[in-house]
Amino acid sequence: MRAVVTTADGGPEVLSIGEVDDPRPAAGEVLIDVAATAVNRADTLQRMGLYPPPPGASDIIGLECSGRIAELGDGVEGWKVGDEVCALLAGGGYAEKVAVPVGQVMPIPAGLSLVEAAALPEVATTVWSNVFMTAHLTKGERFLVHGGAGGIGTMAIQLASTLGAEVFTTAGSAEKLDLCLSLGATRAISYRDEDFVEVLEEAGGADVILDNMGAKYLPRNVSALATGGRLVIIGMQGGAKGELDINALLRKRASVTATSLRARPLAEKAAICCGVVENVWPLVAAGSVRPIVEATMPLAEVGRAHEAMEAGGHAGKFVLTL
Repeated sequence: MRAVVTTADGGPEVLSIGEVDDPRPAAGEVLIDVAATAVNRADTLQRMGLYPPPPGASDIIGLECSGRIAELGDGVEGWKVGDEVCALLAGGGYAEKVAVPVGQVMPIPAGLSLVEAAALPEVATTVWSNVFMTAHLTKGERFLVHGGAGGIGTMAIQLASTLGAEVFTTAGSAEKLDLCLSLGATRAISYRDEDFVEVLEEAGGADVILDNMGAKYLPRNVSALATGGRLVIIGMQGGAKGELDINALLRKRASVTATSLRARPLAEKAAICCGVVENVWPLVAAGSVRPIVEATMPLAEVGRAHEAMEAGGHAGKFVLTL
């Protein structure tokens, strides 16, 4: 099959289309003929050699896809060949075929095309698992998500606001700030001109913060928390090591959690996917939540998609079609 291969660790120029062996579905897996996949920040890290796949996962880049089931592994029930699906992957999405544990396979939300659906699995599972399953954001609470115009941010704003939270977010340009407001944010904060800590402290503090910056924002995130607040860190774009003020946490009776999704046990990922299908997909079908796609490109232009993601300036996801 055709797949994206890397000649070495490095920049987007190391990505090319090559021929690799077709995957085969093991027991409890399905084989998907991939229609589309999407680019995630983690993909660029894997390309640079900084985020290897977990043991046993495909070394082909790609954490999500959409397509049609081509084959069922032993013991798989509830699906049939030809079903249109999308899936959360540990790897292998940048290819014509991918084998996926059945618990990570989800139906296409009603009203969405296969191409649109490719932009959903990673962001939907990340936001649902972290903001709602881990941090337990509830109606009426204040929620802060950094990078509101990105893939995670656009999903987090929509889900949190639709489910009744008061949403604050950060972004860097007037266009991105406007996008965040159009998606349901109560307050969009320019990180170039404003201090999100001051804005949140004036509002009473954030009950939940979803952060992809890591060390750079750690002290300020703690300052922005309300009493009983929950900070969930899902990335390290701003560094891996920071200073944590334990006294500030104690005074606020607050908590800090760091999570990743890719290497979780299959049962945990299956439970997250079930939660997404039950709670998020109806909102997508109703039009309350939608995937935000910056651009769609053929798989052969994967290098250009990575360049565009790393350049910034985009909103939502880049989708690669096969």
